Amino acid sequence: MTFVWRPARRLYPQLSTSSFVQSRTIIKENKLNRAGLERVIPAFRSVCGEDGVSLSEAVREQHGRDESVHRCCPPDVVVWPRSVEEVSALAKICHHHCLPIIPFGTGTGLEGGVGAVEGGVCFSLRNMDRVLDVHQEDFDVTVEPGVTRKALNSYLRDTGLWFPVDPGADASLCGMAATSASGTNAVRYGTMRENVLNLEVVLADGTIIHTAGRGRRTRKTSAGYNLTNLFVGSEGTLGLITKTTLRLYGVPEAMVSAVCTFPSVQAAVDSTVQVLQAGVPIARIEFLDDVMIDACNRFNSLSYPVAPTLFLEFHGSEKSLEEQVTVTEEITRDNSGSDFNWARDAETRGRLWKARHDAWYAALALRPGCKAYSTDVCVPLSHLPQIIVETKEDLVLNRLTGPIAGHVGDGNFHCIMVMDPNDQDEVTRVQEFTERLARRALALDGTCTGEHGVGLGKRALLREEMGPMAIEVMQGLKATLDPKNLMNPGKVL
Repeated sequence: MTFVWRPARRLYPQLSTSSFVQSRTIIKENKLNRAGLERVIPAFRSVCGEDGVSLSEAVREQHGRDESVHRCCPPDVVVWPRSVEEVSALAKICHHHCLPIIPFGTGTGLEGGVGAVEGGVCFSLRNMDRVLDVHQEDFDVTVEPGVTRKALNSYLRDTGLWFPVDPGADASLCGMAATSASGTNAVRYGTMRENVLNLEVVLADGTIIHTAGRGRRTRKTSAGYNLTNLFVGSEGTLGLITKTTLRLYGVPEAMVSAVCTFPSVQAAVDSTVQVLQAGVPIARIEFLDDVMIDACNRFNSLSYPVAPTLFLEFHGSEKSLEEQVTVTEEITRDNSGSDFNWARDAETRGRLWKARHDAWYAALALRPGCKAYSTDVCVPLSHLPQIIVETKEDLVLNRLTGPIAGHVGDGNFHCIMVMDPNDQDEVTRVQEFTERLARRALALDGTCTGEHGVGLGKRALLREEMGPMAIEVMQGLKATLDPKNLMNPGKVL
């Protein structure tokens, strides 16, 4: 079978340093021709049943795209394994027939990580959705890849525990591990990299390994190489994650949220840095520029002042919260912060953070019919005011719609670029802007991706960031674990 994939009018080079992918018209010959399908499909069905295999065009297209601007690139077939043993058996079949393997969780990624750029087999893992081995006394849990973060926290509701890593979308937890996701709570609780204790992984040839040893779930270890963090952030290019063991935390005794506005971007970001320098154990500190807060007001029928804004949240005992709030208020006041709106009850806090989590859709609503792409740079905190101010100036100078929202507590922020894909001039300006932004971050000792991953579009930027020798080491690891280059080919490296 031959698939023809044509992006909208503007054609980008496939290996562009921008985060836009696929750039010229791509005509790819599927690895699975008709004869190959006839041989392989019965083998797949013998493993996961008639209902566990689909060749439907609609199903394949559904599994060939995520939330990114990258064009749909459907697999040749989709399979739904129900256990690690089935994943292993299916992987062995793919390995024997040299078929690419693309993992699929919930499809909420932002860098094209699920596109089947060389055809192959999509492993949709949603049917593996059990919460396993909750150890309340040890503050850990093991889950299968179909479990999402919201489903886990709902399951934990009566235990007094929760999992705080929150990327906004209701992503699968194993998918979050695969992309090293983080989000609004990372400043207090860390990213997935700090919260994964162990992984069960199926390698390209079907071998099943446990990165910290079968059943191990200690908070620290000095035993051997850190295989767990090798697979966290590997984006499905080294193996399929079929279980993850995660740290849990006690639900805070009390929570309080606040919104505060500032006269300038500089004042808001300076406050962020000073709050962290003062040692305030703040749980969330999020920045929205004036364009983003205006979009959120319109989308959620709110009435926050249209100015650079911080959303903050504090966790702890009632007494500790009082101290955290007092110190933070003093710092923000010294930076001309005003219009504090406090929220203690869960309903009001939920509305506040829903507005922040809806930023993507609020930005899109600014220009109905347009597409959005979210940049994802991260820099050391001391450089944060400089890069945000320079980025804001760059957006204005180049007449671009790019509301800024960021997890500024850990130096990570996003420009949600809203553009008309049929306007060649605008698309070019966005492409050039994203390249400048990424290189601006690299020049300030930062990274081209704080949490979204490399995927399809940032491979050239990864080379610039890591350097040729580090890339060679990564390629050596890839070649050792996946010598046939079957695991999510075309991504990261």
